[in-house]
Amino acid sequence: MLQYIQAVAGAAPVIVRPVSRRLFLKSATASGLALAAFPAAAFETYPTGGLEMPGGLATDPLVFVSIDGEGTVTIVTHRSEMGQGARTSLPMVVADELDADWSRVVIEQAVGDHDRYGNQNTDGSRSLRHHIQTMRQMGAAVRRMLVEAAAERWGVAPDGVEVGLHALTNRASGETIDFGAVAEAAMARPVPAFETLSFKDPADFRYIGRGEIGITDLRDITTGEAVYGADVVLDGMLTAVIARPPVVGGTVKSFDPSAALAVGGVREVIELPAPPSPYAFMPLGGIAVVADNTWAAIKGRDALIIDWDDGPNAGYDSAAFRAEMERIAKEPGTVKREQGDPDAAFASAARTFEREYYQAHMAHAPMEPPVAVAHVSDGKAEIWAPTQNPGGMRGDVATVLGLDPANVTVNVTLLGGGFGRKSKGDFGLEAAMIAREVGVPVRVQWTREDDIRHSFMHTVSLERIEVALDENDKVTGWRHNSVAPTILSTFVPGATGQFPIENGMGHVDMPFDIPNIRCDNGEVEAHARIGWWRAVSNVPRAWAVQSLAAELAVELGRDQKDMLLELIGEPRVIDPAASGFPEDFWNYGEVYDEYPIDTGRLRNVVEIAAAESGWGQALPAGEGLGLAVHRSFVSYVAVAARVKMVGELITVPEMHIAIDCGFAANPERIRSQMEGSAVMGMTLALHSAITYREGRVEQSNYTDYEMVLADNFPADVHTHIVEHPFSVHAAGVGEPGVPPVAPAIGNALFNASGKRVRDLPIGATV
Repeated sequence: MLQYIQAVAGAAPVIVRPVSRRLFLKSATASGLALAAFPAAAFETYPTGGLEMPGGLATDPLVFVSIDGEGTVTIVTHRSEMGQGARTSLPMVVADELDADWSRVVIEQAVGDHDRYGNQNTDGSRSLRHHIQTMRQMGAAVRRMLVEAAAERWGVAPDGVEVGLHALTNRASGETIDFGAVAEAAMARPVPAFETLSFKDPADFRYIGRGEIGITDLRDITTGEAVYGADVVLDGMLTAVIARPPVVGGTVKSFDPSAALAVGGVREVIELPAPPSPYAFMPLGGIAVVADNTWAAIKGRDALIIDWDDGPNAGYDSAAFRAEMERIAKEPGTVKREQGDPDAAFASAARTFEREYYQAHMAHAPMEPPVAVAHVSDGKAEIWAPTQNPGGMRGDVATVLGLDPANVTVNVTLLGGGFGRKSKGDFGLEAAMIAREVGVPVRVQWTREDDIRHSFMHTVSLERIEVALDENDKVTGWRHNSVAPTILSTFVPGATGQFPIENGMGHVDMPFDIPNIRCDNGEVEAHARIGWWRAVSNVPRAWAVQSLAAELAVELGRDQKDMLLELIGEPRVIDPAASGFPEDFWNYGEVYDEYPIDTGRLRNVVEIAAAESGWGQALPAGEGLGLAVHRSFVSYVAVAARVKMVGELITVPEMHIAIDCGFAANPERIRSQMEGSAVMGMTLALHSAITYREGRVEQSNYTDYEMVLADNFPADVHTHIVEHPFSVHAAGVGEPGVPPVAPAIGNALFNASGKRVRDLPIGATV
């Protein structure tokens, strides 16, 4: 087992005041830092080399479900809500198996506690995929407990009790009682063994798969009553903003706090030491200004005089780094997949075809910037934060503050967008560290500029693909060199090569039916903090592979859909070993036999998207359709996008998205996620680029890191969900809709304007 995430010992960052280094030195030598550093034993490994995060699955119904004497069913949700519907879908599964009336269900958000609730890191599009069966198990267990309690009350055998909607009926007498009548007795019973449980026939589901349950928080969100991170207010709370190093790895050489302290409302100025390298999810350090309110804190920060040492990344320049990646991409890299004899295929080719595709860094830029409230007192810490990973934040805070995790509480608010950014706990750590220092509750508020300049960036990438063609224009060889700084660099000193999780995202698992394939990595050093971003490395891989397929169609005078289907080949289940996949091939943490790569399902979504979009019909001048398809998070998604040129402006008035995610447990949320994917995909296609000059991010706000706005977005998104019975495993939904959107737009742009773009972002105009 690879030790993917390395612990950094003996370097726990703490807060220091400018007037005293003693606290820092004492704490730094007394405790080690194992931030996000999980021992190999904490991972569950699968035959495919997949990873599961610490905590695993929790199945104790008494932890998740309770019923009171009024019959109110309270269901705890242990995943974070950021629009994807986890707070709705998981309790919905429990309620369905329990036969609870949804109108009498109360949902309670779990605090961060991996030991109690199992894995809580809401990422990887795995909430339903990993937990639908355990949620059913909990519902079935509580249903059985209710039945046994009613049977005891009536003096009958359990099979003499019938369960209806929130009610129990004595089959012999016909008497019916509410769940609440036996709730106390039922909840006191032993939890029945799994093998004694009976489960509903899927045909009898009330809620699962019906798409009739709206998102739980919708009313609160639309009326402004929902509680996000910045809505938390505690008595005596102060607000802090932080001047962070403008270059990753930079440090404070000296600073003058006097002007900041002279600003009305500013209480304290505190130095946060820079973390050791690699940075993991530690704060970047810098100077915190603590004040009575956000405005005073910001004005105080503006008044600070800081002399920065920019450190080892001071020379990072996006243009120069791209040139370096282009050079490396032309050289052989570390081979990750080898099938057949690619060298022979290229040596004997009638002709070859090669292209390079580029994607800039991207920031997550959620509508809600990072924010956290902390109160540290009497050896205990309590945090309120919009975090995707409350259990991880809890452990990190305990480590940094030197507390027993039992004395750390992390409360999860709603997230105003996450996209992977809020799975990192640095903003919660900042709040905890400052709150410990000032002795009262503190809210650390990131501004939009903070968020864009100091994010964990989506990696920049250069994808070079070469194709060998025989005399009949059949593709006989494929070489794909993927060059990108690795996420592993965030955790492991000197990491330059991509690791199995990244390689398994549209690179080594490329599904085309080509006899000779080589996939390799050119290694480059990271000069920014690299982190998970919605769909992660699938985004640049789909951009490259699907753009290349469309370009090849044009080169050969073929219809794009026909070319794409020919490359995919006949319906089959790919054999990883026979196809040269590496032994550590990562299949999104799933056993391959349960979630194989099925090209029949891939072809099917292409056919659906094409047919529904009217593929092949003549379009007016200045309009074009484009196709793209991608498998990620064990789901299959195809996009047909229509581009319409309005002068030089690129518009996308219509999009058809076909998704095969196995059993569709909550169709309402699936449609919502595909619509969100269309908007986010168009944003990354046209706008999203983070660039560096002299180590500094050049963008600062939505003015120069633009989003798709209301005057130009995919207004008409049609989602086509492939229907499957419950026996077909549910797969990912939150992320897999994003990767094929940009190449579909790029391919449509070519068909509309004749302009082929190989860089992301494309730009809003031609």
